[in-house]
Amino acid sequence: MNPMLALRQYQKIGAQAQTSEASPHRLVQMLMEGGLDRIAQAKGALQRNEVANKGIAIGKAIGIIGGLREGLDRDNMTPELERIDTLYLYMTRRLTEANISNDLTILDEVSGLLTTVKEGWDAVAQQ
Repeated sequence: MNPMLALRQYQKIGAQAQTSEASPHRLVQMLMEGGLDRIAQAKGALQRNEVANKGIAIGKAIGIIGGLREGLDRDNMTPELERIDTLYLYMTRRLTEANISNDLTILDEVSGLLTTVKEGWDAVAQQ
């Protein structure tokens, strides 16, 4: 068996085990981490002029942010949740703009916004 393929399979199984045992709070943290990773991948691909990889990574980041939006409790929307929903929509729009214009500063902006949301979410976990 190809060692790289074996490593990928092992990582996939490890990730599946981690998500199956994770609390809902941890799953949101993992989504945010994944979004930040995809934005970083998009930035690296853009710097290397790998347009296709940039688009794939941005598409995955948009999908993750969409997943975060879907996780919001729409039946009990508070003003705070509405602001987060609006922020997620803004991030999605900005990522689309970054993809079209190949703009690193927009990727940095969205990464900073998602990092701020994640830090708040992480602080809740510590309480």
